[in-house]
Amino acid sequence: MTTHPHPLEESILVPAASQILVRRAARALDRHGLVHAYGHCSTRLSTTHFLVCAPKPLGTIGPQDTGTVVSIDGDLPEHVLGEVRIHREIYRRRPEVNGVVRSMPPSAMSLSALGRTPRALHGMGSYFAPCPELWDDPQLIRSDEAATALADQLGDGSAIVMRGNGVVTAAISLEEAVSLTWYLNDAARVELDCLSMAQAVRELSLAEAHQRATRSGRIFERMWDYLTWGDPE
Repeated sequence: MTTHPHPLEESILVPAASQILVRRAARALDRHGLVHAYGHCSTRLSTTHFLVCAPKPLGTIGPQDTGTVVSIDGDLPEHVLGEVRIHREIYRRRPEVNGVVRSMPPSAMSLSALGRTPRALHGMGSYFAPCPELWDDPQLIRSDEAATALADQLGDGSAIVMRGNGVVTAAISLEEAVSLTWYLNDAARVELDCLSMAQAVRELSLAEAHQRATRSGRIFERMWDYLTWGDPE
């Protein structure tokens, strides 16, 4: 079947590096079990547009699969997945955000079924202290109204957990958004491991968490290298 580019794709010049970045991020999320058949990621191109990955299972995205340009202030292109409107609403509100990930991390999903999000119990969890927001609705985000409400609840946070329905992370780069997805799932894993000993858990104070949540020492760069190791691009 022959496909034709959306008019936006013809009018916006997309750097090859941006296409490669989105593909590498997609495959990294799949390789580390943070998505399955569902999930998507994007990177900002400008103040008016962003690039979202091909609408297919992220682990099946190859070098030939190009992402789609989406207007931050316009309607979604017809062939873009409906929940990409979440990305649009976040980019619209947060000019500092350059990467968004919609994922299905298993431990975060399990913890969310309890109506909980992970506390700052270890280093990885410190980046979300005191804990990520919980979007308390298991339905898919298929309307502009729902996407707007979710983005509003996320506020200036780096992640929001959707009850029984995955996670959204937002960061200054797509590399960081992918890394935060791994961090959040690991934080949920630790929380689940500690549930049977809840009274003995020592949560990081906000001061401890803020000090621990460093971005120096190539913290996110090393996580990105780990997550993308062996990628064909």
